[in-house]
Amino acid sequence: MLETELIPNSKIWHSGVESPEIIENPSVYKWSDEADLIVIGLGGAGVSAANEALDNNLSVIAIDKTTGGGSTARSGGVFYAGGGTPIQKDANIKDSPDNMYRYLKQEVGNVVKDETLRQFCDTSPANTQWLMDNGVKFNSSYYQTKTSYPDAGYYLYHSDNSLVPKYMETAEPAARGHRGWEEGPFKPIGVGGTIYYPLKKSALSKGLRMYSQSEVKSLLINTQGDVIGCKVMVMPSGTVSVKHKKLIRRGELFQMILPPSYPGSSFFQKIGQRFINKAQKLEKKYRQAKYFRAKKGVCISAGGFIFNRAMVEEYAPKYSKGMPLGTSQDNGSGIRLGQSVGGRTKHMDRVTAWRFLNPPMSFAKGMVVNKDGKRFCNEMVYGATLGDEMCENNDGKAYLILSEELFKSSKLEAAKSLPFQRDAAKMLMTFNAVKRKNIDDLAKVYGINEDNLKESIQQYNESAINDDYCSLGKASKDMKKIDAPYYIMDISIDSRLSPLPTLTLGGLEVDETTGNVINTQGKTIKGLFAAGRSAVGVCSNIYVSGLSIADCVFSGRRVGKYLGEII
Repeated sequence: MLETELIPNSKIWHSGVESPEIIENPSVYKWSDEADLIVIGLGGAGVSAANEALDNNLSVIAIDKTTGGGSTARSGGVFYAGGGTPIQKDANIKDSPDNMYRYLKQEVGNVVKDETLRQFCDTSPANTQWLMDNGVKFNSSYYQTKTSYPDAGYYLYHSDNSLVPKYMETAEPAARGHRGWEEGPFKPIGVGGTIYYPLKKSALSKGLRMYSQSEVKSLLINTQGDVIGCKVMVMPSGTVSVKHKKLIRRGELFQMILPPSYPGSSFFQKIGQRFINKAQKLEKKYRQAKYFRAKKGVCISAGGFIFNRAMVEEYAPKYSKGMPLGTSQDNGSGIRLGQSVGGRTKHMDRVTAWRFLNPPMSFAKGMVVNKDGKRFCNEMVYGATLGDEMCENNDGKAYLILSEELFKSSKLEAAKSLPFQRDAAKMLMTFNAVKRKNIDDLAKVYGINEDNLKESIQQYNESAINDDYCSLGKASKDMKKIDAPYYIMDISIDSRLSPLPTLTLGGLEVDETTGNVINTQGKTIKGLFAAGRSAVGVCSNIYVSGLSIADCVFSGRRVGKYLGEII
């Protein structure tokens, strides 16, 4: 598909974004409102751009379909930072920008320029301090053991592959997962508010003007093609606005009760959709079109497109059976806005899929095979690394095999884990696990190649006994001999009882020094910028926990800083 063929209202557009409108004489046009910077989507990237622009004495308008927050506020609240942050220093963790770069280069690859990645690492301590200066709180309580998410009371941990031997050959391990500090009971969903809400409060105190429950339908351009503003459908304040907000919240609450793949989920999804449909009726009846002028630029920071299933099927069909992770507003509208004025996209096929095995640790000490009965990845790696290998090179199929000893220890370990980790493991072990006395019968459960499975188990057991590493780089101390009786669990992308969270990573291509959107001819589009998951960034190759929020801060501040330098 050529992007020059992709225009609003075409069969493959899959979006309500409209064609840009041309304003022939902006200076005499009757604008509804105006500011130096207009931010479309006030999530992690948008609020960072707004704060930085406001710090540079620019006026800022933010437009958001809800009340702001996006996937950042809905997340686990992890900010990936290193190079010697104040929190690392307080925990006596040694790190440097160069060490951080050497590690991240293994994850980021060539998705951004080397100088961009170096700048990301060099500015990481300063960005951490900037968050703290804007009210975000962190804590240096250090969780040393490898995990997908630390236990309650711990806020600094290894949120990546830095403890995996292969990665340690290049860089010294350093904990870089900075979880936002919070008071009160722990909950896994919404901890991102510890990072987002202080930033929003800070921006509002500096003079941010926000239009909530409002949607940008099209960009406005002048006769030269420069972006000068946007057309916004604004929900009037008052009773209707309050009702609309409640309907959206109730709808999303019901749709979050169970993962879409779980039995009974469709019942809650339908109830949630009814509330959302009512909210949409209010939008059609009461919203009014208004025209906002951006005197210096428009920043698109409206998230990715994982909830636009037609777009996922179009760009990343390998992941169409995965569970969408984020919010319903991750529908690709920001990316489509950029494309509507000729913006070029990259890496739209890149999706991160999270297959976490730890905790319980005994899961990770078992072995994972593909449909052919062969191991394909070190089971101790970060969940997105395992999920990427599974989906990109093994048709999304994977099966976890444990001995009875590992299965029993997994139950004990899961009981001591955080509720969301415990419940996922219990669901898998209770309703997904199948027990068999021999390998031949084990292979028949999912039609796995018997000969290869026998060989894989034999090789695994030999590596577990010997004080060495297996061919995939897994240390013998992280392996446990697998013997009869055997347990097998389906952890494939289409496993009904083990949903695979997925998140899009590609987006609009930008100038990596300014955040300016690049068009299909390779030139920048004057007045148009992008940040966060609407744009290609540091985490557009593969994911480690906290890297997206860190990229939101990095790319958002980049836009605000650049616009502040323009006379």
